Amino acid sequence: MKTDRPWMDTSLSADARADLLIEQLTLDEMISLVHGPMPALLAERPADAELGAGYIPGVPRLGIPALNESDASLGIANPRRVRPGDGATGLPSGLSLASGWDPELAFACGAMVGSEARDKGFNVLLGGGANLAREPRCGRNFEYLGEDPLLAGVLAGEAIRGAQTNNIVCTLKHFALNDQETCRHVVDARIEEGPLRESDLLAFQIAIEIGDPGSVMCAYNRVNGEWAGENPFLLTDVLRRDWGYRGWVMSDWGAVHSTAKAALAGLDPESGEQLDKQVYFGAPLKEAVEQGEVPFEHLCLMVHRILRSLFDKGVMDNPAAHRETDYEANAAIAQAAAEAGTVLLKNDGLLPLAPSTRRIAVIGGHADAGVLSGGGSSQVIPVGGPGLEIEVAGMAGAFAKITYHPSSPLSALKALTRNTEVVFHDGVDPDAAAEAARQADVAVVFAVQWATEAEDLPNLSLPDDQDDLIARVAAANPRTVVVLETGTAVLMPWLDDVQAVLSAWYPGTRGGEAIARILVGDVNPSGRLPVSFPASVDQLVRPEIPGQIFGPPVEGQTLPTTRPDIQQHKGRFSVEHPEGADVGYRWFDLQGTKPLFPFGFGLSYSRFGYEGLELQGGDTVVASFEVRNLGDRAGIETAQVYARIAGGQRLIGWTRVALEAGESRQVSVTADPRLLATYRVEIPGWEIEAGAVSVTVGPDSATVALSGEVALSARTLKP
Repeated sequence: MKTDRPWMDTSLSADARADLLIEQLTLDEMISLVHGPMPALLAERPADAELGAGYIPGVPRLGIPALNESDASLGIANPRRVRPGDGATGLPSGLSLASGWDPELAFACGAMVGSEARDKGFNVLLGGGANLAREPRCGRNFEYLGEDPLLAGVLAGEAIRGAQTNNIVCTLKHFALNDQETCRHVVDARIEEGPLRESDLLAFQIAIEIGDPGSVMCAYNRVNGEWAGENPFLLTDVLRRDWGYRGWVMSDWGAVHSTAKAALAGLDPESGEQLDKQVYFGAPLKEAVEQGEVPFEHLCLMVHRILRSLFDKGVMDNPAAHRETDYEANAAIAQAAAEAGTVLLKNDGLLPLAPSTRRIAVIGGHADAGVLSGGGSSQVIPVGGPGLEIEVAGMAGAFAKITYHPSSPLSALKALTRNTEVVFHDGVDPDAAAEAARQADVAVVFAVQWATEAEDLPNLSLPDDQDDLIARVAAANPRTVVVLETGTAVLMPWLDDVQAVLSAWYPGTRGGEAIARILVGDVNPSGRLPVSFPASVDQLVRPEIPGQIFGPPVEGQTLPTTRPDIQQHKGRFSVEHPEGADVGYRWFDLQGTKPLFPFGFGLSYSRFGYEGLELQGGDTVVASFEVRNLGDRAGIETAQVYARIAGGQRLIGWTRVALEAGESRQVSVTADPRLLATYRVEIPGWEIEAGAVSVTVGPDSATVALSGEVALSARTLKP
């Protein structure tokens, strides 16, 4: 340790080190640490600025490194290819990761992405999306981790924890209630505090408890009347007072609307400042401090939060530096995630494909070129370049293209079926595709649905007449498999006419290989849905997305999307959330409606049985039971435990069990007490009522394999 830099003494706490460093900072240096640009938009880029999403200059004289920030949780983005030729490993989508229900895999995926961030010189990873999938048509659902707060919170927390093992900061975002992309910059999401605490905020709270992210990113939207980035209830009352969060809160890019109000509400640095109406945390903040509108002590607190995380996560002591990346090893992690996250939704005995199959017709979905990925700030440019890119228009077109990872399912299937003829038809002509299917033993139709940041899907139907294509192929050959590459749930009017359906989501860098291995049986599918698949949009809380307008543009009143027939409302408005905490499967349960596929659903090439439920109550619920593999091959079962609290169904835990054929195992699941409680604003805190609670165990939210009752003791918990 240098004696002239006592803050570099690693025996001190992160808080003490931050305080020592702040004593040396000038006012101008403090201001410089709380705002920064997008480096690609600078006329002259600083030597220490990486070409990524954001940059905040450091203070070299004191050893404070520049913050170089990169999107995102699915891989290291290269926005507009500002780093020519620089590709990265693309993970499967967040919904795919969530379909694995595997905390250890989430940790490994986070660690891999964090390592690539560090390899490329970035020390802040803009990952950790934990917004619940309240709106199935939301354009960013593919980035997130499903509709349940426990599942989303645990997996987001583990991914963040993994990323930060690389001595970088990882964010948690978008705080909070950013559940639609339509009009995200103007919409006011309204919900009562109790239900908000029990749903979206609980997901963030669990993620923070597990992952301890160095930073939290605010959302664009308003929440109950206040912008998320200047919302004292969210940033101060909940995040810092109730949860004790000690990291910094950054803005999203273009999400700052004020200086003193935002700073005093709890926002720390202003990110991507060129996208705001002005640089609110530059000269205006300095003036506000000098005039006493923002106390100097509060500015010190803002800077302290930033420096504390840099010390706590190892950024100061282990500066990021460029190094070689083992893309082959990282691709193997991505493939493992894709295999774990692929969900078998239907199988009438057609899968796995028999070795005796003589001819397979692969149809549609650009399966000859690669696998689809989602658009927006999370878009990963594959190593070596995309398999296919398609230009789009509208707001999303400014930073997104329809991009396919060059992992061709067609090529992968050919490699695994050397004694089988595998032919391809692009599906553009449905009649010709049907004829190709008729001449094959099996038809495998790849159906795609592209989703992107900045806009929502118009519906839950497959676009471009793909439903008709599937129907015609299935009519020509009932031995049809449909492989879905989608960003969310889709409707399936052809479901009864095909023999098998795989949901591969956006399967990432090695998605083609993962799909092929499941089709031929080299991998036993184990994915389980992290979202419900509605039977129709009429089952949704909001059959129409507020602010989404079907029709031609109206000057001064609408904003364009990638589709000329769909616009976004331009002015401000609010969206009520009458569903409260009853998101997804809980809404279906409350309404007594049956989805197309329930939350937690997924088939296997094995069969599993449950027996011997034992329940313990008191302060929480402990469920113990036996899971047995009844099939003739090894497989993985995700046993889910639900409780009925206040008249509604809640996931209170799960366990993922790998079993050999015929093997059984005794397992135990302990519930987080908050999942058994109601949040009471008047306490304030969580309240568990004394009495009997119904508990069910099964393979999904709609199937009861075991059930029982257990008595809970009355207790309250802090917020």
